[in-house]
Amino acid sequence: MSDTTSNTESSDRPSSQLNFGAFKVHVLAHKIDVTLWVIRILTIFFTIGYFIPVYWSSYNAYYKALLANAATSALRLHQRLGTVQFNAQFLAKVLLEDSCHYLFYSLIFLYVPPVTLVLLPILLFAILHASSYALTLLDTLGHNAWWGARLLISVVEFQSRNILRLISFTEIFLMPLTVFLVLMGKGGLLTPFIYYHFLVQRYSSRRNPYTRNMFHELRVVFESFAAKPNMPGFIRSFILFVINLTCKLAPPQVTAQPHTQ
Repeated sequence: MSDTTSNTESSDRPSSQLNFGAFKVHVLAHKIDVTLWVIRILTIFFTIGYFIPVYWSSYNAYYKALLANAATSALRLHQRLGTVQFNAQFLAKVLLEDSCHYLFYSLIFLYVPPVTLVLLPILLFAILHASSYALTLLDTLGHNAWWGARLLISVVEFQSRNILRLISFTEIFLMPLTVFLVLMGKGGLLTPFIYYHFLVQRYSSRRNPYTRNMFHELRVVFESFAAKPNMPGFIRSFILFVINLTCKLAPPQVTAQPHTQ
């Protein structure tokens, strides 16, 4: 009787314990993916540190978050493209990558005084991708490991579309904000022009159509707003002028592919 009970307990024990052996094997086999996950967690940590400064100043936390995002983007870019080649074809491939876009994004705002909204896209991307890979790590520990964390991850995954739409809206809204920063003396004269090229890259992204779709949604909203019968003529004309100017500045349409970063 006691032997049967002992055997039953020993057979039930593995299902309730964390499989650290499998976790270690996974980490050693996927060093770059795990490193990316750690840096994304640091990005989230630094961004929180910007809003709630405890261990360092908000100023330092802001630029640490940007640098962490730059490191993530550079490592992801290396992971996707491999060895660097010094030719035009390789450069063209680099410019098409979403990781290159956000490496460029970090470099733009490293030389501008802290702007809270700048951290929003990199924070949301860090949450999305860190949550996704955290689920993979939890699966290596055991399917019943840390159900609370799994619940939070499921919430993030359920809201992923809305998160990506918010990121794309922020990317667009930052364009006029960079112009405002120049007028306020808080940004360099080239900042809006450099950021415009970043926005063109996001609009032309092969894997992430959300920025392109958000431009279309905003156009529909503003055209409907301008078409209201009680809309003053000068406001209607200004809105239509901005819409036409934006359409002229937009790059040619491209065929989108499934999103990855």
